[in-house]
Amino acid sequence: MTKYGYARVSTRKQEIGGNSLESQIEKLQSEGCQVIFEEAFTGTKIDRPEFKRLLDQLKEGDTLVVTKLDRFARSTVEGINVVKQLFERGIKVHILNMGLVENSPTGKLVFTIMSAFAEFERDMIVERTQEGKAVARQRDDFKDGRPKKFTKKQIAHALQLLQDHSYKQVEELTGISKSTLIRAKKHQEEQNAG
Repeated sequence: MTKYGYARVSTRKQEIGGNSLESQIEKLQSEGCQVIFEEAFTGTKIDRPEFKRLLDQLKEGDTLVVTKLDRFARSTVEGINVVKQLFERGIKVHILNMGLVENSPTGKLVFTIMSAFAEFERDMIVERTQEGKAVARQRDDFKDGRPKKFTKKQIAHALQLLQDHSYKQVEELTGISKSTLIRAKKHQEEQNAG
């Protein structure tokens, strides 16, 4: 009877607050997990190789521990299905922010309700984000996507430097990547031609 832990972040950049791989692993270790699987994979992707490996290793009597339901499930329906399959194999599931989910009518009911709330919370966050973007789009100075890293002046200066230096040298001098410089140069040439 082994306690297995599973930690996942959407991307390596999601090392924020309580969701970083390190903090998840610490929590799983403090829960007494002997084996911990980890991966950086977006929750919307179906193919999560480490999670599949973990599911293959789990045996009757083992316990799967995760910090939150959304670490292994993309939706309430998927979460319920995974937990049901584990119950059928005699495996316990411990979701740290929900508690130990038992294969009993009460355990299943509590899990279903908690899962529905977790999904509702995620949906509300998405909705608020969309509303925020819609409001921001009303502003004249709104630009969708990431903010520009370099000003037009900085790009123009870098393009001037390209006349006497290589892309690599300009990148080292300015911090502007070669791909950005190539795009800017192409854009400049198109403007001059037009």
